Amino acid sequence: MKILHITASYKPAYIYGGPIASVSMLCECLAELEVLRQAQDDIAKDNWMTKKVKLNVEVLTTTANGQNELDVKVGEAKLVDGVLVTYFKRLTKDHSHFSPGLLWRLSKVLRHFDKLSAGLAEHDKLVIHIHAWWNLVSMLSCLIAKWYKVPVILSPRGMLNNYSKGHKNRIAKALLHFFMGKKLLEYCHLHLTSEKEQIDLDSVLKHRNTTVIPNLVNLNFISPTQDSKKNRSTSEQIFKLLLFSRIDKIKGIDLLFEALSAINFDYHLTIAGSGDENYINSLKLKAESLKLDDRINWLGQVSNDDKFSVMAAHDLLVLPSYNENFANVVIESLSVGTPVLVSKNVGLADYVQANALGWVCDLKPLDVAEKITEAYQAVEKREKINSIAPALIRNDFNDAILAKRYMELYEAVLQQAQHDMI
Repeated sequence: MKILHITASYKPAYIYGGPIASVSMLCECLAELEVLRQAQDDIAKDNWMTKKVKLNVEVLTTTANGQNELDVKVGEAKLVDGVLVTYFKRLTKDHSHFSPGLLWRLSKVLRHFDKLSAGLAEHDKLVIHIHAWWNLVSMLSCLIAKWYKVPVILSPRGMLNNYSKGHKNRIAKALLHFFMGKKLLEYCHLHLTSEKEQIDLDSVLKHRNTTVIPNLVNLNFISPTQDSKKNRSTSEQIFKLLLFSRIDKIKGIDLLFEALSAINFDYHLTIAGSGDENYINSLKLKAESLKLDDRINWLGQVSNDDKFSVMAAHDLLVLPSYNENFANVVIESLSVGTPVLVSKNVGLADYVQANALGWVCDLKPLDVAEKITEAYQAVEKREKINSIAPALIRNDFNDAILAKRYMELYEAVLQQAQHDMI
């Protein structure tokens, strides 16, 4: 089976946050996954045997890197951490990402498979996995796949809900959905990353084919022999808060600032991440007006090599997002034992609450302030989370187990497509 991933952006474009890490981690784990297949004996050609073979995983993407472009060779496949990736130029910037080169290459690949399809065994067939929606790479790729009758799995990555439809280019989204998107979505099998994303989808679109599988999260920087304890004492007086995220309005940073202005104990907030400079400057002005600026450290973009040590050095990760389908950073923070405070609109809020791994707040400054205060006072609970969370995360988000679930999804979608054609 060939699994062709289509995504408007790919590593090392970490400026786009969690989705880049999730997609690349999935591709890398799939590329390493071995599956049982019937293969012809090399010596006795009339004999067949069961062999372990690796999947054929490939990525088509663009050079998108925010308002800039990745410094990569375009149009030629190259191995990126074990995955065959081809980058293509884009003619338009965020968030449309129009890339004629990518679409032409996809058409060429699908024409090739279309000619061979009659003689291919089921396990040699092609499945396309598209990541994100509301951009021309995703939508036009889906249109091409539909034309060639190739099964498509779409991971909308939180882009099919009332919040996404009503923010940023909502008129353009409405037109795209009316003229093209609605029919394309009906063709796809939708992969969702959390039960919350499923509920959000149901509020805007009743879809008959959906599957919920969590994101794969790269926790390889955590050694299994380490107990992930923090190196700082819980007796320190300054409560260290961390917001580790792409700097965007959806993250609720303005809400957090209003909450912090109501807190009367000693704290310090670190903000790690990058975003639009104009928006960051507006947040700095807001912090200054609320007299918070001397309590905030703007760390900027943090590398993958350093992010876990940054998380481990803080008492509480805060993420009061207005909407978040999953939130990798929650799993990353818990993997080093740092408790979390998330809004009820974060996809992993139910997981955090069910396992007592932190606090869940409403989207109100007063409630955010109250939950931060609770976390500050709950020293024993934070120590317990620090002790139990790393092992729990390694068990619940085991990449090998999750990769097999994705593989089962691909096989099920392919079998359904074969059945529908009969």
